Amino acid sequence: MRPHISLDVRNVPVSVEFYQKVFGLAPQKRTDDYAKFDLRAPALNLSLVSSTGRISSVDHLGIEVESTEEIAMWKRRLQDQGILEEVEENVACCFARQDKLWFTDPDGNAWEVFTVHEQLAIDGPLANTGCCAPKGERAPGAVMCGG
Repeated sequence: MRPHISLDVRNVPVSVEFYQKVFGLAPQKRTDDYAKFDLRAPALNLSLVSSTGRISSVDHLGIEVESTEEIAMWKRRLQDQGILEEVEENVACCFARQDKLWFTDPDGNAWEVFTVHEQLAIDGPLANTGCCAPKGERAPGAVMCGG
C-alpha cells in the first residue's frame, strides 16, 4: 500500500527543487505544471499541480519512521539541504512521546518526520497537549496547533 497526495502548488519547478532536496531524487514525471514523485521510502505517490489556480492547505503532513536512527538520517539530509526548521526530542504531543523534525514546503505546508517512543494516555482535549506545527519563514501566519 502506498498513499497518494496531490498538492496544488504555486510553482511546480520551485516545488520540485524543494521536494528533490527532501526525498533525494527527481520526480518520475515532470512538465511545467505537473510533477510526480513515485517514492518507495517513504512509500508515497506525491504529485504537484500548478494548473488549478489554488494552493493546497493542510494542518500538516508527516512521515513516520521506525527508529531514532532513521530520524538521525533524515536530520542529516534536511540539514545538508538547508531546510530543517526545528528539532523536537522526547516531546509529548498528540498523546504520544516522540522525536520530530519539522520543515515547510514553498507553499507553506508544514511537514514532520517523526518516530513514536511510546503511546500516552488520552487525557483531555488535544488542544491541551501543547503540540504545534512550527511555521517556517515561507509559511504565512504563526504556529498551527492541534494536529
